[in-house]
Amino acid sequence: MKKKNLIIIGAVVVIGLLALIIAKRGSRSATFEQDFHVQDIETVTKVFIADKQNNHVLLERVSDSTSDTAWLVDGQYPASQPMIDLLLETLHDMRIRQQVNKNAVPQTVKLLSARAVKVEVYQRRWFINWFGGRFRLFPHEKLTVTYFVGHETQDMMACHMFRKGDKVPYIIHIPGFRGYLTPRFVADPMSWRSHEIVHWDVHHLQSVELTIPASPEESFVIRRQGDNFVMELTQSHRIVDGFDTARVAQMLSSFASLNFDEFASRVPNSYIDTSFKSAPRTILRITNTDGTTREVKTYLKYNNPDDSLAMPDSNLYEMFDINRLYAIIDNKDSVLIQYFVFDNILQPASFFINRDVTKRDVGVEVPKP
Repeated sequence: MKKKNLIIIGAVVVIGLLALIIAKRGSRSATFEQDFHVQDIETVTKVFIADKQNNHVLLERVSDSTSDTAWLVDGQYPASQPMIDLLLETLHDMRIRQQVNKNAVPQTVKLLSARAVKVEVYQRRWFINWFGGRFRLFPHEKLTVTYFVGHETQDMMACHMFRKGDKVPYIIHIPGFRGYLTPRFVADPMSWRSHEIVHWDVHHLQSVELTIPASPEESFVIRRQGDNFVMELTQSHRIVDGFDTARVAQMLSSFASLNFDEFASRVPNSYIDTSFKSAPRTILRITNTDGTTREVKTYLKYNNPDDSLAMPDSNLYEMFDINRLYAIIDNKDSVLIQYFVFDNILQPASFFINRDVTKRDVGVEVPKP
């Protein structure tokens, strides 16, 4: 019986290897040029992108992810899911519009060699994949296709691409899309990182603490107490029993989707240094029920950093950007945030205290899910 089982296993392996060899031989068939795109994007496990300026990024799918994003940037940063979705959509939808004119091939190849962005697509494959994918054995990751994405066409409706293994480059577009595809293959890691700070609804909030260094009497913490929240003034440790429940509820709901505007990596260091040399305007700490804490320190953004040195009154309204602030997240990333997004959050304690002393609310009840 044991010998019979070994014979069956051996036969399965041999058949699988033969199927793999046949598949490889047929991979460059006459219809290959019509299959320029990636058909089964759900099997894409990672994408590596590199350009001629030594920028490179690895986008990798996280197996059995429990985080808010299913992809990581360079193995450590959450990826922007809309950006990942757009990339996969592009790989799936792009088509050959036409072959590059024979006379233009040498010049096109020359330009691709000098300026093209290299894109490697890795996918999950099986050594045995029979009956239209209904019987699969021996999964593994494989580099399935390498593209070299080049310059746009004269009408700006397509771009030049070369796929490794082809003899000539092609003009590639997405039918029905007005524009070219080159900007979708960016090698800058910062462009792929998520702008999300927290994505916690009120049922997952343990506490929200706002510290205002210039006005410590206005600093406060809102803390979960059972199914309710209570508000405490940080300086005096006094529980506020008459706060505006509507304003507090609106503030807590802001954490269901809180994002920053952009990374400050392209902002001149002189601008950032001028703003960050002073004490933070506010320090926000948000704690989840599982103990995870995110910290956001905010700083005023000068319209012109030289103004802080030239003007005797550093509080002049005209000096500051009225739309955005600088922020440092978890003492690591310098970013820009919008007042419009944070206005409900970065308010002093007095903003949340109910002026109607006849209303003596003791907490904000958490709605039942």
